[in-house]
Amino acid sequence: MSGAFFPGRFNGKVLVVTGAAQGIGRAVALRAAQEGGRVVFVDRADFVAEVAAEADGETSAFRCDLETWEGAAVAMRFAAETFGGIDILINNVGGAIRMRPFVEFEPEQIDAEIRRSLMPTLYGCRAVLPHLFSRGAGCIVNVSSNATRGIHRVPYSAAKGGINAITQALAMEVAGHNIRVVATAPGGTEAPPRRIPRNAAGDTEAEKAWMAEVVQQVKGSTFMNRYGTIEEQVAPILFLASDEASYITGDILPVAGGDLG
Repeated sequence: MSGAFFPGRFNGKVLVVTGAAQGIGRAVALRAAQEGGRVVFVDRADFVAEVAAEADGETSAFRCDLETWEGAAVAMRFAAETFGGIDILINNVGGAIRMRPFVEFEPEQIDAEIRRSLMPTLYGCRAVLPHLFSRGAGCIVNVSSNATRGIHRVPYSAAKGGINAITQALAMEVAGHNIRVVATAPGGTEAPPRRIPRNAAGDTEAEKAWMAEVVQQVKGSTFMNRYGTIEEQVAPILFLASDEASYITGDILPVAGGDLG
């Protein structure tokens, strides 16, 4: 993997990374293992185990649906039983399913966007807390988005705004337990083609045109006029997860080339 590498940064730490089969989550989980963490790769994709097997370190994989409470609870229990506890949770599951003007969204599509991009983080935070309490310390890093302001994705924006609220409210609530809750807010990010597309039905011609408008808006909103790289997203996530960020909690770090969303 390219990018900065900090050997031993996560020695002795157990990390759970959700959405670890592809994209940012995959890169985060692989880097955390490379830096000494014992990492549980969690995803509903059936190839999550083969991704975990790529890691240079001690890893395990767990397949479940994090859009349900049962999936989140069982995943955290599996991680704790496998490695003796949990120190860090990185909530990475999410992503807009469709890009379209809000007036074009059907009610069931709105519900699907909220289930996809809000509920895994909400459930994940709740499910991991007993394990962090038993540890006497811990950290949760939520992957939000700067798309709380942007076109053609209002339901997704609402979900990510909810993640920001979870981060700030929960950080205040659990600080006395020596638990930090933080978030990054990535902007547009270049990534390899997904092995499982977010919109299994495929995009209509209209949706492709609306997506092109989103890309234009996102690039035009950044000072750097480009998308970021996966490595540029991984670095701040793992910094916030590490002990180097021990006095940072309740904050949402924009990683979007200057676009605050």
